[in-house]
Amino acid sequence: MDNGISPAKKQKVANGSNNDADKIKSGYLKTQKDPENSVSLLFSLPEKVGALAQVLKIFESHQVNLHHIESRPSKQSSTEFEFFVSCDNKTGGLQEALDALKKIAKSFRLLSRKTGESPADGTVKTDEDPPKQVPWFPKKICELDRFANQILSYGNELESDHPGFTDAVYRARRKELADIAFFYKHGQEIPRVKYTEDEISTWRTIYNELTKLYPTHACKQFNHVFPLLQDNCGYNPDNIPQLEDVSRFLQDCTGFRIRPVAGLLSSRDFLSGLAFRTFHSTQYIRHSSRPMYTPEPDVCHELLGHVPLFADPAFAQFSQEIGLASLGAPDEYIKKLATCYWFTVEFGMCKQENDLKAYGAGLLSSFGELQYCLTDASEKKTFDPAVTCDQEYPITSFQPIYFVADSFEKAKEKMREYAKTIPRPFSVRYNPYTQSVEVIENKNQIINLTHAIKGDLTLLEDALSKIGGI
Repeated sequence: MDNGISPAKKQKVANGSNNDADKIKSGYLKTQKDPENSVSLLFSLPEKVGALAQVLKIFESHQVNLHHIESRPSKQSSTEFEFFVSCDNKTGGLQEALDALKKIAKSFRLLSRKTGESPADGTVKTDEDPPKQVPWFPKKICELDRFANQILSYGNELESDHPGFTDAVYRARRKELADIAFFYKHGQEIPRVKYTEDEISTWRTIYNELTKLYPTHACKQFNHVFPLLQDNCGYNPDNIPQLEDVSRFLQDCTGFRIRPVAGLLSSRDFLSGLAFRTFHSTQYIRHSSRPMYTPEPDVCHELLGHVPLFADPAFAQFSQEIGLASLGAPDEYIKKLATCYWFTVEFGMCKQENDLKAYGAGLLSSFGELQYCLTDASEKKTFDPAVTCDQEYPITSFQPIYFVADSFEKAKEKMREYAKTIPRPFSVRYNPYTQSVEVIENKNQIINLTHAIKGDLTLLEDALSKIGGI
């Protein structure tokens, strides 16, 4: 279970039982409401002198607060200019400004975190086009900063049944570690944490129990990477690895990176991070009174459950495919994708040499469920995103159903096919050189993409010819 996918981790106790489970919660976390009703606009105007001044005059007259504005020649028409505007509705005049813009715009697209409705109780459209509203999503990796602190619960905000609820020292420590993430910005080095002896003791208990099971219960990719983490990132019973060291290791392996987070993100925000090969991770650890149980993601879950497979190229690509599919997707599809994430990245199983193995982080970080999932006590189904996405599941008990993938490669291809069914007026492509997402929505962009693919094919042909492959 993970940040942005569920508000509570399944209860796990030392003997692997789940008798404490008494709640069923939804695993899908909606995006928080934005009191300022912030939106981004993308529209085009006929190229003429004074076009920018005309736009600025509209926003000024309606007292709309602008955060950012830029213009560029339109990629779809040589006689038009495109404008990108980021603004908010603090003064309540945004809808009137949009109504004025739609009268002069040749095309118009509204990007809003308030999905499913217009920013001020009205419909935004142009005379030429039907209404177009797409949920805002980051296009550059640095834009993850925009929502990183829009968390649904802070690190020290604990439920009354949390083992550390009455422990003032533990809650203060949680806040201390959550504050590190709260003030973090992309590009900075992740601050190092000096863990206490009590915290290391908790880690040691979990580490020793789980590493006994990994050779026989975890997939071969996990068991290949884990020794590398021991050699390169300080994975051992007496040391809690630092997120900065782990992040650097992952970047060298697959381009994935770790970003600290202060609490739970919405499903949409968490999944969008995966599109940039960024995993939002906690740094605080569960309460020492119950080392084999945590009601939310902690550093043990992140480092032992998630990190190893992000170093595997095929799994990293699969995880990114889920993230890319979420960008600009309607809310109902975010819920479906979050469910696919739950049954794969969190609780996925795979076939290897006629045996079932675990690859989901929720399994690999749970001493009890890692043993349970390989028994006949649960039902096993073949992973199919179109089916998996509608499967209901419990949060606070062991899973009654697991979905099994033939391989990470096949799971990735299935996710790509499923992504095609998501209703959005564009395709997206991740550019690893600029760490940005390219929105593919016109002929020129498709031509440029074709040129890039052609260049890769030429390189492939050259490599094959030099090794005698063709």
